[in-house]
Formats: sequence, C-alpha cells, structure tokens
Amino acid sequence: QATVTAELGAAAAQSEVGVSRVVGWWMAGIAGMCVGAVVLGGVTRLTESGLSMTDWTLAGRPPPRSAEEWEEEFDKYRQSPEFKWKNSDITLEHFKFIWYMEYGHRMWGRNIGAFFYLPAIVFWARGMLTPALKKRVLLAGGLLGFQGLLGWYMVKSGLDHNNFLGPSDVPRVSQYRLAAHLSSAVVLYSFLFWNAKEVLRPAFKFDPAKVTPAMLSFRKLVISSKALAFITLVSGAFVAGLDAGLVYNSFPKFADRWIPEDILEFSPTLRNFTENPTTVQFDHRILGTTTLALLTATAIQAQRLPLPPHMKSVALALGVMGWCQVGLGISTLLLYVPVPLAAAHQSGALVTLSLAMWLAHEMKLMKVVKMIPK
Repeated sequence: QATVTAELGAAAAQSEVGVSRVVGWWMAGIAGMCVGAVVLGGVTRLTESGLSMTDWTLAGRPPPRSAEEWEEEFDKYRQSPEFKWKNSDITLEHFKFIWYMEYGHRMWGRNIGAFFYLPAIVFWARGMLTPALKKRVLLAGGLLGFQGLLGWYMVKSGLDHNNFLGPSDVPRVSQYRLAAHLSSAVVLYSFLFWNAKEVLRPAFKFDPAKVTPAMLSFRKLVISSKALAFITLVSGAFVAGLDAGLVYNSFPKFADRWIPEDILEFSPTLRNFTENPTTVQFDHRILGTTTLALLTATAIQAQRLPLPPHMKSVALALGVMGWCQVGLGISTLLLYVPVPLAAAHQSGALVTLSLAMWLAHEMKLMKVVKMIPK
C-alpha cells in the first residue's frame, strides 16, 4: 500500500517537479493583483464611479491634461443615462473623482495583463514551464483576456439609453453582467492561487495508515465550505448590482417580519431571485448564515481529528473569518452601506474563500487513499 500511495502521490505532483519557485511567486503575485482588482472594482461600484468613462480602448489612454480636455470628457458623460436621470447636478470636480476611480480600476486591470503576459512569454521561451503548466498558463491567459472584455460588456449595459425606459428604471450596469464580471475575476484568482500554492507549497502527503473515514468525510466538508463560500460571494454581486443593501436595514428581521411581504412581488416568480432587491438580500442572508454554520462545523471538526497542526490552524482561522465576515455584513447593512465597511466585507469574502481553498488544497492528496487496493 505504501508503494502504491507513493506512486500515486508522485503522479499527482508530477507537473510541478522541477518548476522554478520564481514561476510560483509570479503566479502568486498575479493572484494578489487580482485581489486588488476585485477590491478596487468594489469601491468603484460603491462610489458609483463605473459609468463615468463612456468609451473603451484595448491599450487605454492618458487622463485629460487640460481644462479643455476635461470639458470634452465631461460632455461625453453628459450624454449618458446616468447623467440624464440621476447625476444631472454633478459638478466637474465630483466628475473628476468618479472618472479617476474608474480609470484606476481599468489601468490596474491592464497592468495585470502586462505583468501576466510578458513574463509568461519569457518563462515559455526559456523552457521554465512543464507541459501541464503550459496548459494552465494558457487557460489563465484566456480567462484574463475574457475578464477584460467582460468588464466593458458590463459597462455598456449602463450606457444604453434603451435599458432605462421604464418609470422606475435606475441607470446602472446589469446585475447579471456585474455578477459574471466578479465571478470571472474570482475564478481567475482562485485558479492562480491554487497553482501558485502547488508550486510554492505542495499539498501535504498523508500516511494512508493514519487516514480514517472521518478524515475523508472532513475533506468533503472542506470542499463544501469552499463551494458555498464562492456561491455566497457571487450572491453578493447581485446585492451590489441592485443596491439591495439599502432595503430593510435591520437585522435579524426585515423591519418587523421574519419574511418580508414583497419577497415574491415580481412575476414570474423566478425573476425575484435575481431582480427583486428584497429577495436578493434575503437569499444573501440565508446563504451567509448557512456558510457560517458550515465554516464553524469545519473549524470544530478539524480540532477533533488527527490532522497536522497547521491544518487545524487554517481550519480555525477559516471559522473565525466566517464570524468576522458575518459581523461585517450585518454592520454594513445596519449602517446603510458605508463605503469602507462595505469594501471590507467584500474583501473578507475573498479572505474566507482563500482560507477554504488553502485547506482544500492541503487535503487534496487524501483522495489518493481511495485509489489504494483493499
């Protein structure tokens, strides 16, 4: 059994043998930049800056340098639905602020592209990537390019006057495209995080003689925690897209009710889950509470099992982060979504997901035990 386990473990880690740690740190650095992009994008959304730039070019352009150029940029914004229906009284100084917020977010994304594609070409040309890693780098590069195009596709939804013809329509980007944009960014970050850890700190190799059925069940619990943390994060994108954090600013009840009256106000019923701010907030609360219960169970169960100390520590940190994240969410709701607190809540979601991924990666070789002949 020990021989079979060693062979299977070697096969699982084969793609990382001989890979320079420089490649691992490069992937980790890009993953960190993706975190910065997500946080900056969240602040851009919270400050309602995302529709201030009404055009897009692949390479970008320098900001306006003269009063005339700023007036020209301001004139473009005046043609947008947001100015017409929401910000008609905006001053030039305030416009400059929201314009720079969006500009910073876009340029950060372009910097990620530069720091990814240029080193990738060098590593590829020097033979520093294994065949398996080449496929992963190509996939990450494709995801990164898709993410940039998806960002502009999202912004376009808020610039089309035909999307805001109803009496209650609010000029903003489509919540569907916002959720897709955030989800894509998190998937890219997760992919880079996982592969960077694969190179820099490979998964722990378990002794098959010490792996119990309870430990195998715990691995499934960790994977479930990771999946639910991601789903809850995506549901937060719908909350942000619909400004659902500004309805029912009370907890735990919705005003004086456990289930709000307008939870199924839209027809057909399915529309409520992605278009009704009340339902979207309700779903996010339920998902957040369920995720907290699962993370707490993971933290407690880890302390009861014969796991390595570092895994127990990560599991405990995951449980603590779950409680911190729920506390941030409730505070954000009760205080009517202040930008610093809301940004911290969004960042906390990434921290929570990262801890879950770290723990899941540490336990990934445990599945090899299932392949050992009885």
